[in-house]
Amino acid sequence: MTGAEARERAAAMLAEAGIVLTTAEREAIEVADFGLGRLEEIGLQVVVYVNTKRVCAKELVLFPRQMCPEHRHPPVGDDPGKEETFRCRSGLVRLHIEGEDEIVLQPGEQWTIPPDTLHWFQAGDEGAVVSEFSTRSRDETDVFSDPRIVR
Repeated sequence: MTGAEARERAAAMLAEAGIVLTTAEREAIEVADFGLGRLEEIGLQVVVYVNTKRVCAKELVLFPRQMCPEHRHPPVGDDPGKEETFRCRSGLVRLHIEGEDEIVLQPGEQWTIPPDTLHWFQAGDEGAVVSEFSTRSRDETDVFSDPRIVR
């Protein structure tokens, strides 16, 4: 699947979930395969609405059974690291968080992940759309458990 195909598929899933995007937002959907080249298995499609020094809001689109690999958001300077809340909009998402049993989010359910906490997540059989509300996002500082991963 090409990046353009993944963008179109993600845009269609967002529309199905009732999330309206501008043309510019549709064109800017980030397709992340984490440098592994296995997008349909390990990857993520992202729409960033806002990312300031204090807050961040995104839509995360996961295709069926697609996963975002294990990582954490470490402290940066005086910042303790990104705290994020995931709210499931459609489909089902399984969260795997250090120190917790598996958490399954269905539409309307949410969970907050503390800063610097190892976590990974995966969509169910129909894929998922997840809204992310967080403190500042610094993707370039994320630490992945798999050293082959590039963000």
